[in-house]
Amino acid sequence: MRDLPKVLLVSTSYPASATDWRGRFIADMARTLAETQQLRLTVWAPPGELPQTVIGAATADEAAWLSRLMQDGGIAHRLRTRGPLALATIFGLLARLRMAYRRSDADLIHVNWLQNAIPLAGSPKPVLVTVLGTDFGLLKLPGMVPLLRRALRGRPVILAPNAQWMAAELERNFSDIAAVRPIPFGVDEPWFNVRRTADNSAPQRWLAVTRLTRGKLGPLFEWGQAAFRNGRELHLFGPQQEAGIEIPQWVHYHGPTHPQELREVWFPQAAGLITLSRHNEGRPQVVLEAMAACLPVIASVLPAHKDVISHFGTGMLVDSPASLLEAHDFLDAKQSNLDMGEAARRWVLANVGSWRDCAQRYLAAYRALLGSAA
Repeated sequence: MRDLPKVLLVSTSYPASATDWRGRFIADMARTLAETQQLRLTVWAPPGELPQTVIGAATADEAAWLSRLMQDGGIAHRLRTRGPLALATIFGLLARLRMAYRRSDADLIHVNWLQNAIPLAGSPKPVLVTVLGTDFGLLKLPGMVPLLRRALRGRPVILAPNAQWMAAELERNFSDIAAVRPIPFGVDEPWFNVRRTADNSAPQRWLAVTRLTRGKLGPLFEWGQAAFRNGRELHLFGPQQEAGIEIPQWVHYHGPTHPQELREVWFPQAAGLITLSRHNEGRPQVVLEAMAACLPVIASVLPAHKDVISHFGTGMLVDSPASLLEAHDFLDAKQSNLDMGEAARRWVLANVGSWRDCAQRYLAAYRALLGSAA
């Protein structure tokens, strides 16, 4: 173990328990990286169950602070709800990250979210930054690109968006100081083993799994009022994270959920997944998981959705109430529904793979960075 490279994995999100929906992809990332047995992994993140061979890097005070941040909905939620008052939280996070980076003896730092790379300035260590869709909102803020360039300059850097569509913008801003290498997240193996039991007879249960914000919901309630009737039901899952959102009476709202409940209870009986998000999506994990489980997906026309869904192929893309009704009418037919679900699963297997596949992609990137630093 002593000869293996030491990697510090940094995230401001991590599930507190097996049934916690928050930061689940970070737990999957850490678990499968540890399973490779090709590195020594430490994780700086909110407290939660780590794999046996992984060491927590946060101090007790940092862990308590991160836990409170998670309980309050995270940085993005504080920005939405507190506005300028959230600046104290942002500066508190950056200060804690700077201390974590300075005391780490890691050979390489793997940062999740661009914002968490800002305190790296002054360190020569190789860095891989996982870039997600919300980071694109960050890049639009005045002065943010120069600030990130200052933090990343002078070291081997790979910017690793989790979807190909993000690469062009990152190359425009950073190609002279960083390599841009898209690395898609994987899908955990149990999702591929889901077996659908729905017979597409009434009621047809469509699922929406999302944080309840105006951006994430999009026009779901407005457009869905006409679509979800005559034997179709909308079942909504997720935490309420924005004040003033009224859930219509015709919506079956279940509150927050977790992956095991979706896999074992809801996905097998569902007619499909729907997302009409207008949020800065990267490559929504729940969409990939639904596709891996053979569920057809109806989605809004966003780059993140177009990246994984071909219209009338692996899913349906809609941009109006009329096109939403057309999609539902097409997928009401049992064979069309099953065929599209099978096509979606084949696409995920061929183009995304499992989290173990993703871990190998990260290992290859780590080797490239460490080779550049030698």
